[in-house]
Amino acid sequence: MFLSSLEQYNPSLISVAVNLHKTGQILPDTYVIDLEALKNNTKKIVNVAKKNNIELLYMTKQLGRNPVIAKTIEEAGIPYSVAVDFREAEMYMENHLHIGNVGNLVQCPRLLVEKILNYGTKYVTVYSISNLKYINDVARKLGIIQKVLLKVIGENDELYPGQVGGLTLKELDNNFDEIVSLKYIQLSGITVFPALLYNHKVNKIEPTSSLKTVNDVKLIFKKHNYPMNVLSLPSATCCDSIPLIKKLGGTEGEPGHGLTGTPPMHAFNKEPEIPAYCYVSEISHNFKKHSYFYAGGFYRRGHLKNALVFENDKEKTASVLPFDDESIDYYLELNQPFKEGSTVITAFRTQIFVTRSSVALVDGITSGKPNLIGIFDSQGRPLPEGMK
Repeated sequence: MFLSSLEQYNPSLISVAVNLHKTGQILPDTYVIDLEALKNNTKKIVNVAKKNNIELLYMTKQLGRNPVIAKTIEEAGIPYSVAVDFREAEMYMENHLHIGNVGNLVQCPRLLVEKILNYGTKYVTVYSISNLKYINDVARKLGIIQKVLLKVIGENDELYPGQVGGLTLKELDNNFDEIVSLKYIQLSGITVFPALLYNHKVNKIEPTSSLKTVNDVKLIFKKHNYPMNVLSLPSATCCDSIPLIKKLGGTEGEPGHGLTGTPPMHAFNKEPEIPAYCYVSEISHNFKKHSYFYAGGFYRRGHLKNALVFENDKEKTASVLPFDDESIDYYLELNQPFKEGSTVITAFRTQIFVTRSSVALVDGITSGKPNLIGIFDSQGRPLPEGMK
């Protein structure tokens, strides 16, 4: 999906990734992350956010919830993270990083609520009145006032399977007085997801049907004479979409793929952010005039279509054949044969935390002094010595 953009805007990353494989520093099924590009992308997004007075919370799950990446992002200007789930929150706490929001996609298990609240998170996103009361009880025990956001769902909102949950408009309205009466939480605002998505037909990021829900919620807050200080409008947060967040009345965005220059629109347009990762593999074998390369990093929504194959000293292009989503990605298939052992480079939309890939962090690519910082697993843990 992003191979053409990678070739145009960050060809040095390709060269470094190929060299790492050919010199035996990384194995196939490894994502190579360009930390310098990541840092520069982050700074660009931060500058646009400051001009529009939009708060940013960074997300790392798509890059394997890696603490080195998180620290790089914080140093580049986004001080707080958004934990996609409680496992990511655990990583942030273990590495003394700053948590900005927990629960917006996956609710906090009750066993971890006290630990997280005691550690400190700017916001907790809550899906139900029951969970809200539980957080209030834990906050009372700790002697704190915890800011919360409510996830609200309208009748016609676009919802992803596996991510369903939140208060209906009726539940919010009927329980509003009880919610704001809880003494150890502070209702700061709401979130919906996804709020913004790229529309390929018109080649731009647009609001989803959830924005009608946002407007309905504003009326509920007004009805109860209560201020909405935070309106989180996540998905597709990047330089291009931040002014739209502002225009829609939003106060917060959550860049994830924006930090690596890989929102869908970046595959078709020159944007301020450049691609900051690629996937490295190797031709394993040939069968019936097709090559098969080692996989493990496939993501079914990644739109993987093309690959570069470095056969001897020549760079060649190939098509990646469609893969059955019901199967395990032991190998992926190319439409023609290549020499076994050749390096394969692809670039597609990923979610590294759901893969079994390794992650190689490289600094100094843009400066012309590439340095392999370390190799990690897909959950952000350094690989044991001798493993790649």
